[in-house]
Amino acid sequence: MLNGLSHPADAPENTLASPTPYRLLVIHPTAPTAMPRLAVDPAPVSSPLSAPLHARDTSPDLARVQVLAYFPDDQTRAYQLLQWLPVLDVLDTTRPVAIVLRDPATADVVRAHTALPIALVPEFGELTVLYASTDAAVVLYCNNSMLNFQSLLDPSKLHVHVNHGESDKQSMASNNAKAYDRVFVAGEAAVQRYLGELMEFDEARLVRVGRPQLDLRPAPLLAPTDCATVLYAPTWEGDADYNNFSSVDTIGVAIMRAVLAMPGVRAVYKPHPKVVTSPDPAIREAHREIVRMVARAAALEPGVGHTSVEIGDILAVIPDCDAMISDVSSVGLDWLYLRTDAPILITDRHGDAERLRREVPVSRCADVVDGEMLDRLGAVLAARLDPAGDELHLARQAMRRHYFDDLQVGDSTARFVEQVGALVALRHRLRGVDESAATA
Repeated sequence: MLNGLSHPADAPENTLASPTPYRLLVIHPTAPTAMPRLAVDPAPVSSPLSAPLHARDTSPDLARVQVLAYFPDDQTRAYQLLQWLPVLDVLDTTRPVAIVLRDPATADVVRAHTALPIALVPEFGELTVLYASTDAAVVLYCNNSMLNFQSLLDPSKLHVHVNHGESDKQSMASNNAKAYDRVFVAGEAAVQRYLGELMEFDEARLVRVGRPQLDLRPAPLLAPTDCATVLYAPTWEGDADYNNFSSVDTIGVAIMRAVLAMPGVRAVYKPHPKVVTSPDPAIREAHREIVRMVARAAALEPGVGHTSVEIGDILAVIPDCDAMISDVSSVGLDWLYLRTDAPILITDRHGDAERLRREVPVSRCADVVDGEMLDRLGAVLAARLDPAGDELHLARQAMRRHYFDDLQVGDSTARFVEQVGALVALRHRLRGVDESAATA
């Protein structure tokens, strides 16, 4: 054991074989726009890492931290953490929060979006020093990165998986969930997903908190319009074939062509952030063609306002749209929660309607778009945009309860803060820490 952590030999192969001890330094920004940052100085201290670290610097910010948000991945996945930052700001008002990052480029991205303190610890040895220097009670994880396991080695903290969305993708019920003390989920659908997919999984680890990000109201990204607006918001290709639900490279161009052909309708294209940076040639070329199509249409119909939103928060786009076409992803469920009154269409990349209805419950309250339906897509959209033709409205209301229980806007954040606070208190009790002294 090493400062309460297992020796690196017990860790994944990409950890250091013999970590070097480090001094923690605190950098206090002087410019108003600079973000607080906790950094690591690579100058080693003289004592062995396994000995008490009396020589390190300490900080009131670091000493008072109760919750760590851990994110080890590169900047292409930073969107997973960025969506949590406003929620962590709320949590920080009652349970002080710091962010732990492993990638310098990611730190640059995150620093531009938050005033929360940031600890940059690229190496495993630096992570052990950081964790030994703080009595933080809870660590939050928003993805299933393999590097999460280096943090999970610390037995002195409670580890909580919070994910970065709610969807019916297979990755949403990862066996990795068994490594965490608690798994925060949105509602009944997620509970059923875990219990149905995983063997010997302890249901007591699941905590229903809704989806706090949906309580946020970011500034709108779309200009006002009198036109009906149809949003096409596809997902990326995933990191494995089984997790690929993207329609971009299969029917994405045809979908946008059908939407742009609808008279008096504004078309909005908002792809997943990783579509924009995809290394897949087919995804990349289809994405570029869709962007070109939208630009040409915008030039021909300047009063309609066709637009592509390649950078920005999808939650800043959804409120100003009247219907959405999406893939199997969290975006479809975000729409279901926020725009229950508005129609949604779900694509079927694999052309297996029976499987889709069985494994993706939201598809039961949506029109399904596949290759055979493309010729009718414009007509179906036109019918659904007419309230009299929106036959699936009641089904969407029932499905919203299935995914999010009966939570209303604002409830999720309150429940999240409450549950994290309860886990902080639980950890203090388990460790014999006086709660009043820990929060002083």
